[in-house]
Amino acid sequence: MQQFIDQLNAQIPLEGYLVVAAIMFAIGAWGALIRRNAVVVFMCVELMINAVNLTLVAFADFLPGAGGAGAGYAVLIIAIAAAEVAVGLAIVLAIFRTRRTVNIDEVDSLRG
Repeated sequence: MQQFIDQLNAQIPLEGYLVVAAIMFAIGAWGALIRRNAVVVFMCVELMINAVNLTLVAFADFLPGAGGAGAGYAVLIIAIAAAEVAVGLAIVLAIFRTRRTVNIDEVDSLRG
């Protein structure tokens, strides 16, 4: 398995991973700024978080002195992102129950 991973790293340079992560982050940022649906905005934020995870794992794999620290940070970020989604979705559901909309433009205060 390690031989396959080393062979894959020899084929794809670090810049390839960084370009893919930059494209993912740009799509996520564009979607978070343009879209009005709160659920879609959360998905775009998750896409940006996954782009950061990709860069952490890529740097951890390509830097010899990293010692797997990037993968550890990526697991921590995934756990934090899961908690963020749970809290964010609870807020969206609470707003939907009171306002009957998940459109971000129509929600201007937190008072019911």
